[in-house]
Amino acid sequence: MSMNFITLRQILDDFILTLDGDDYVSTASDVAIRNFALRGIRELGFDVTSKIKSLKRTVQSNDTVTLPDDYVDLVKIGVVDSDGLVYVLGQNKNLNYSRQYTDAENTTVSDAGPLNIDDNIVIDREDSKTATGGNSGNVDVVDGFDSYIFRNYIYENSLGRLYGMGGGQQEGDYRVNLDQNRIELEVNSGVTEVVIEYVADEARSTNPMVHVYAEEALRAYIYYKLCERKSSVPANEKARARAEYYNERRKAKARLSNFSKEEALRTIRKNYKQSPKY
Repeated sequence: MSMNFITLRQILDDFILTLDGDDYVSTASDVAIRNFALRGIRELGFDVTSKIKSLKRTVQSNDTVTLPDDYVDLVKIGVVDSDGLVYVLGQNKNLNYSRQYTDAENTTVSDAGPLNIDDNIVIDREDSKTATGGNSGNVDVVDGFDSYIFRNYIYENSLGRLYGMGGGQQEGDYRVNLDQNRIELEVNSGVTEVVIEYVADEARSTNPMVHVYAEEALRAYIYYKLCERKSSVPANEKARARAEYYNERRKAKARLSNFSKEEALRTIRKNYKQSPKY
């Protein structure tokens, strides 16, 4: 285990051991404390202590990859060349991942809503990413951008394009499909694996860990949430606990932010890749 991380078990043991008999939350159960601790890890992980994981996934026959089980948000997806660099795919929100209804008679009971009534039954669906019916094939698509922007500043002019569009190189396109828990891909047929970098849900880990910079923020979160739901705790103590948590959260975020002056200069000095203006 890395020395700059502390396990959740250690934090919980320390939190329980330091409770005095006259504390407002001294009667809280171990289950409640652990529950709020896991919520705190998830809350801090979204904005303060995001854990970025990199996972290699196999491309399925339908040009998709399944999202990891602890997936929260995507950072990047791409292919790795022999030079060890990740060549990213570009997001394309025009990739089709539509579905269609199957035979209504095959609707299963498991597709009913929380209230078992006819209005809540959802008809079974299946993938249907083919072209829509009635398409004459006369859709004028010159390049990938013409489906959602004008060709030029002068309508229907065939000279030039929008300045700055199309710069750089991409190895393919992707679109996140949360409905089916996967990523849709449009890549070369030779691509069999992709690398996904994503924000992970640390609360789902077997042994959750917290960065030492955020340790006090998590303790403050546990205490604040335990106080918040107890009617016997005075309002001023609840307000103090809330302010303490947000103060510790702010300090943790500032400590974990490693954006330095040198990094700012490197970012400013980067070359911009833009298409030529005709």
